[in-house]
Amino acid sequence: MENPFNDNYFMKKALQEAEIAFEKGEIPVGAVIVVDNKIIARTHNLTELLHDVTAHAEMQAITSAANFLGGKYLKGCTLYVTLEPCQMCAGALYWSQITKIVFGARDEQRGFMTMGTQLHPKTEVVSGVLADEASDLMVRFFASKRK
Repeated sequence: MENPFNDNYFMKKALQEAEIAFEKGEIPVGAVIVVDNKIIARTHNLTELLHDVTAHAEMQAITSAANFLGGKYLKGCTLYVTLEPCQMCAGALYWSQITKIVFGARDEQRGFMTMGTQLHPKTEVVSGVLADEASDLMVRFFASKRK
């Protein structure tokens, strides 16, 4: 039997979080952090609600996972996030020493790859997982804001 816990499975969970953000009027980015096929953090952008430019989905997930684990390092953990992390989030992910980052859509303007930000040398990065779904959600969100 095929393992149901794969990158697509967990990215769908992150997309559910992004949908919640969309419904709240937040930029629809969702994130989950997984360890041993168990979700230990699930969140989405909260910058509008918290009036905090640092309240990105990734930052919220890092804090939640660290609290769950009782430590600041996320070794053995995987972050699934619907949009390529920005430079700020990549910096926090660097310091967390997270093992793996899986993201959906590229952020051609503000993503860490565009900005040339380095991650921890031991962090594995996988991009493009359910990228179309993540990208479509962003397009719908910004189209709704222009109406």
